[in-house]
Amino acid sequence: MRKQDLGRYAFLSAVALVILSGCSGSQSQMTPASAPEVRGLAHHTATPACSGSRIGRAQCDVLVENTGAHATYSGWSAADLEKAYNLPITDGSGQNIFIVDAYDNPDVVSNFNTYRAGMGLPASTLNKYNQSGQMSNYPSGSPGWGVEIDLDVDMASASCPNCTINLVEANSNSWSDLGAAEQEAVKLGGTIISNSYSGSGGSESSYDSAGVEYLASAGDDGPTLYDPATFDSVVAVGGTELSTSSGSRGYSETLWPDSGGGCSSTGESKPKWQKKNKYAKSCSYRMGNDVSAVAVDAAEYDTYSEGGWITVDGTSISSPFCAGIFGLAGNSTSQDGGRTFWKPKSHRNDLYEVSGRFTSQGGWGTPNGIGAF
Repeated sequence: MRKQDLGRYAFLSAVALVILSGCSGSQSQMTPASAPEVRGLAHHTATPACSGSRIGRAQCDVLVENTGAHATYSGWSAADLEKAYNLPITDGSGQNIFIVDAYDNPDVVSNFNTYRAGMGLPASTLNKYNQSGQMSNYPSGSPGWGVEIDLDVDMASASCPNCTINLVEANSNSWSDLGAAEQEAVKLGGTIISNSYSGSGGSESSYDSAGVEYLASAGDDGPTLYDPATFDSVVAVGGTELSTSSGSRGYSETLWPDSGGGCSSTGESKPKWQKKNKYAKSCSYRMGNDVSAVAVDAAEYDTYSEGGWITVDGTSISSPFCAGIFGLAGNSTSQDGGRTFWKPKSHRNDLYEVSGRFTSQGGWGTPNGIGAF
């Protein structure tokens, strides 16, 4: 176990003892290392696709709006998002985006093809692996995680239509299986890996391979930040609400109140590159988010659980979408986890501000082209 992981283990153990002893009182920066079972959802009626405890395991972060399946898509299309974020979508050829999720979606290949056709994206091949790198012997299926899987490959396709999308399915949502899938993605050549799940008890050692840019959804429970988004080796991706406007951009954004972010809830040490930053002084631990993007009203195609076109919410949208932008930029091997968005001041001209220059949930802003990536 790495030294940093030992420190996190001690932190989580101390928190568990406090919980078990029935202590109460005002909440400080040492928040319990567990996520709420009921999601915030300030503005929308939506249901988590994955339910259950996040203590010691991960759950997917996608939220399905309670409007049912549609015959045609409803919500933000790929073309909308490409325009809203000023993306050079003809770039990305030869780049690989890796998605890691738990369990199997047996319909993902056909759903991937239907989404791309419905959005007018070029035909492509989805490479699907189990956590051992085999293109067979997939894990048992999970309709809830299946919604997440379809969303992840859809959003990576939306931001980088010419990238090759690769899916690695972990045997379960245990951290040991997800960590094995992360490491397998690296073995398969992944340098951009998106993870749309959160919980407590993960190990940063599974998310810190040199030359790999990891991203993770910040969660959908308001200002909390859990694994793996809390690791400084990972880009913590928050969420916004996107609207059309009459301004020069044609769109406007506000912070999505339910976006995860803020001070690490699992005791992740403050990285050196945040210690002197005035925006991170309020937190003794790792501060997120780093960047953000749309997290409300995205169109998705899923037949395994939902029966067709659905509309979804959550930072599960923003993480794979931003992963595709790293693919467009084509320089993922020279990036450095969350620090990517904290070190250079010049790149902040390449991000749209969200409620100010920096907000803990909105990060440094949302993509304006690929300059910040």
